[in-house]
Amino acid sequence: MVLGLGAALGAAVLFGIAAILQAVGSRKVPTGSELDPRRLAGFVAGLLKQPAFLAALVLNLAGYALHFVALRLLPLYLAQAGIAASLVVTALLATRLMSDQLSAIEWTAVVGVCAGLGLLAVSAGDQGASARHHGLTVGVIVGLIVIAVLGGLASRSQHGGATALLGLLAGFGYAGVAISTRLLEDGSIGELLRSPTAYTLPISGALAFILYSLALQRGSVTLATTPMIALQTITPAAVGVLLLDDHVRDGWYAGALGGFAVTAVGALILVRFESVKDPVSESATSTVVRPEGPDLR
Repeated sequence: MVLGLGAALGAAVLFGIAAILQAVGSRKVPTGSELDPRRLAGFVAGLLKQPAFLAALVLNLAGYALHFVALRLLPLYLAQAGIAASLVVTALLATRLMSDQLSAIEWTAVVGVCAGLGLLAVSAGDQGASARHHGLTVGVIVGLIVIAVLGGLASRSQHGGATALLGLLAGFGYAGVAISTRLLEDGSIGELLRSPTAYTLPISGALAFILYSLALQRGSVTLATTPMIALQTITPAAVGVLLLDDHVRDGWYAGALGGFAVTAVGALILVRFESVKDPVSESATSTVVRPEGPDLR
C-alpha cells in the first residue's frame, strides 16, 4: 500500500504542475474554440503548437504512469484521493503565476476539499479481488457519449459557469480513465486488445484533456480544476465500493461519508465564488505572469 500511495502522491505533484502549463498553453489558442468536430482539429493543432501545452502533455503522461501503479495497487477511492492533492499544488501555483486571487473563504474551501479527500483516504480498506464487470464497461462507453454531447453544448459559452461545467465533465472523463484502468484484464497482448477498456481508457483521457483545456480558456484555473478533481475522485470511489468490492475500513463508514460531504461542499463553495467573478476581467488577467515568477510562455 505504501508504494501505491507514494505513486499517487507523485502523480499529484506532476498533475498539479501540468495544470498550470496546460492553462498557459490553452489560453494562447483563440477563445472561440468549441468541442465541435468541425473545429476540433484546428483547436488541437493550435494546442500542439504551444510549448507549455506540450510540456503539460508530457507531465500528464508521466503522472498517469505513476497513477497507473496506484490504481493497480490501491482501492479506487484511495488512489484517487492521493492524486487529488494536485488541487493544492495547482491552487498555490495559480495564485503565484496566473494572477488567480483566492479569498479567505475560497482558501478554506480548498483546504476543506483536501481534508475531505484525506478522510476518504484514511477510510480506505482492501481492494476488491475481482475487477471484471461487463455492465460497468457498457456504462463507461455510454458515459463517454453523454460527456461528449454535454461538453459540446457547454463549450459554446464563455461564461464562468461553462468553466465549472467543462471542468466537471473533464472530471467524469478522468474518472473513466481510472475505472478503465482498474477494469483492464491481465493477460496476453491479444486479450488486452480484445478488451473494450483498452480503448475506453485512451478515449476517456483524450476527451477529458480537451474538455479541461476548454475550461481553462474560459475562467480561473481553480474554478476549472476544483470540480474536475472532485468528480474524478468521488466517481471512481463510489464505483469501487458499490460495484468492484473495494472495502471501507471497519468503523469508518461515517468517516467516508463525511469526507464525501466535505469534499462536495468545498467544491461547491469554490465553484459558487469563482463563477460570479467578472469573466472579462478574469480573461484579461489570466494570461499575465507576475514579474517575480518564472516566464512560462
